Amino acid sequence: MASFKASFNINFALNAQDVSTIYCFNIYTYKLKMAKNSKISKFLFPSITPKFILRISIVTIFAYVLFGYIIIPLKINGHSMEPTYHNGGINFCWRLKYLYAKPARSHVVMVRFAGKKAMLLKRVVAVEGQTVEFRQGKLFVNGNIIYEPYVRFPCDWNLSPRVVEKNRVYVVGDNRNVLMEKHDFGQVSIDRILGVPLW
Repeated sequence: MASFKASFNINFALNAQDVSTIYCFNIYTYKLKMAKNSKISKFLFPSITPKFILRISIVTIFAYVLFGYIIIPLKINGHSMEPTYHNGGINFCWRLKYLYAKPARSHVVMVRFAGKKAMLLKRVVAVEGQTVEFRQGKLFVNGNIIYEPYVRFPCDWNLSPRVVEKNRVYVVGDNRNVLMEKHDFGQVSIDRILGVPLW
C-alpha cells in the first residue's frame, strides 16, 4: 500500500511538471502571436501622426515625379513594332536617355503624339543630313543598304530618296509587312522624342 502511494505521488508530480511546461509554452506562443498580430495591425492600420503624414507625403511626391516625368509607364497598343515589341506589352519610357545626347540610328524611341498620354513607338533609321530611301523593301541610307536584323516580315516598300532635315530624325516601325499608306513613319522633330523604352 505504501509503495503504491509513493508511486502515485511521483506520477502526479511528473504530470504537474508537464502541465506547467505546456502552460508556459502556450503563454509564450500566445504572446508571440499577439506581438506578430500587433506588428501586422500597426503596418496595416498605422497611427496617423505628423511623422506618418510626412513620410506618406514624401513617398507620394517621389512616386509622382518618378512615374510622371522620369519613368513613364505605358501599354503598347498596335503591331507596328512587331516582333520586337508586341501588342499589349507593358514597358516604361526612360526620359533621361537623351538628356545630354541625341537619338542615333537603330535606336527605338518614344515619339510624343498627343502629350504624354499617346506616344508612338518607332525606330530611328536616319538622322539629320542623311538621305533615306526604300527599294523593294530594303532600307538605304546615303545610298548604302542597311542591314536590319530586327525586321523579320516581308516588305515591298519603295520610297524615293529624301534628306532628313536639321534637328529631325527619320523613324519607321519594325513591322513593314503592311501598306506604306497604313504605316505611320517619316521625319519627326527631336523635340517630340520623349525617351526610349526601358527594356
